[in-house]
Amino acid sequence: MAAARLGVMFLLAGALLGFCGDAAFTEYQVKALFLMNFTKYVDWPATAFAGTNAPITIGVYGENDFGDDLPKAVAGRNVNGRSIVIRQIDSTNDLVKCQVLFISRSENNNEGEILSRLKVSPVLTVGETELFTARGGAINFVMKDGKVRLEINLAAAQQANLQISSKLLSVADVVKGSPR
Repeated sequence: MAAARLGVMFLLAGALLGFCGDAAFTEYQVKALFLMNFTKYVDWPATAFAGTNAPITIGVYGENDFGDDLPKAVAGRNVNGRSIVIRQIDSTNDLVKCQVLFISRSENNNEGEILSRLKVSPVLTVGETELFTARGGAINFVMKDGKVRLEINLAAAQQANLQISSKLLSVADVVKGSPR
């Protein structure tokens, strides 16, 4: 288990170094790379995509603090033959039009409503507020000792019919629930 955790951490660190070129990363550079890497360690049901060649869409709902960090992180990347695209989500009607949905802290007051709309949709919900996983989000970015850490709510992911790899689970600081 420790070896697997180290392996995933080295993969992420390598991606960070390739992305930035030095060891000083901003919070949103790290979050952007995590979002891109989540696409490698989560399995979606076929119904989550419009077709076999449809891209993996990472949506951002609320304030977009990524700047160009998220587009840079996914540029030219493919996962299982699917390209990765970024989309700003401006309407709650479009929440299900992505496979990964990052919900900005600017939506803290609406977070519970947003998550309840997505409860059984095959969308990996990712947030950055204190109560995100308690409200039903799947993955939460938590700042701890100046570093971005992960909290994972397996029950939320399973309810959305998503499978999170044990490799991703091994790098999380907190995993709530148990694998099926």
